[in-house]
Amino acid sequence: MRLEGTTVLVTGAGSGLGAATAVEMAGAGARLVLLDRDGDAAAAVLGRCGSAAGSTSLAADVTSEGDVAAAVDAATAAGGAPLRAVVHCAGVATAGRLLGRRGPLPLDEARRVLDVNVVGTLNVLRLAAEAMAGSEPAAPDGEERGVVVLTASVAAYDGQVGQPVYAASKAAVAGLVLPAARELAAHRVRVVGIAPGVFATPMVAALPEEATRALGAGVPHPARLGRPEEYAALARHLVENPYLNGEVVRLDGSLRMPPA
Repeated sequence: MRLEGTTVLVTGAGSGLGAATAVEMAGAGARLVLLDRDGDAAAAVLGRCGSAAGSTSLAADVTSEGDVAAAVDAATAAGGAPLRAVVHCAGVATAGRLLGRRGPLPLDEARRVLDVNVVGTLNVLRLAAEAMAGSEPAAPDGEERGVVVLTASVAAYDGQVGQPVYAASKAAVAGLVLPAARELAAHRVRVVGIAPGVFATPMVAALPEEATRALGAGVPHPARLGRPEEYAALARHLVENPYLNGEVVRLDGSLRMPPA
């Protein structure tokens, strides 16, 4: 899939992985539609992208059908720049044991993580896929109409003590990729995923400096936190390589998270 002259929709675009992806896609010549709950942050990222004419940013909640539908409409509105790629980076993380010092894990906290990470992912995927399925196949060979890149996590496979809900939410995202890819193959729409390890994002930046150093040192090679630009480079390759489909790629420096 050539990105030049197409539209790419990026969620969670106001910071971290999403912001780096926006910059990467703009560099490939794509028109951008950037979503984030913090609309000002998304607008600031758009301002430094140097993206194609018609690019826009929106304040949007990925769990809202109306918000995501409006973003997809914005992505399909540009004449001559069809929506060909979605990179879904929006997500939340929380730590909490099932049985903590103050009792069982609060159910409202668990619901929020599952709602954003699972329902939000499904919401973006279904609405983007509908729009792509109704578009003309991409030139020159008409082999595909679009691709959706979902963001899982190594926590889906190596979930640690204290993160059962986050791990479960990301396992759901990883489990969605293959059946969605098989179903949407009939529409020439691909679905792939990335499972990042420990990356230098705002989620990790909130930890004490000593903790972030320890996280980086625990990565076999290279022994550091991942850089958002490395996620963005992989997302671009997944979009551009038409034979990658139905797969979740670990991007983690060969890290396998310890139990705790």
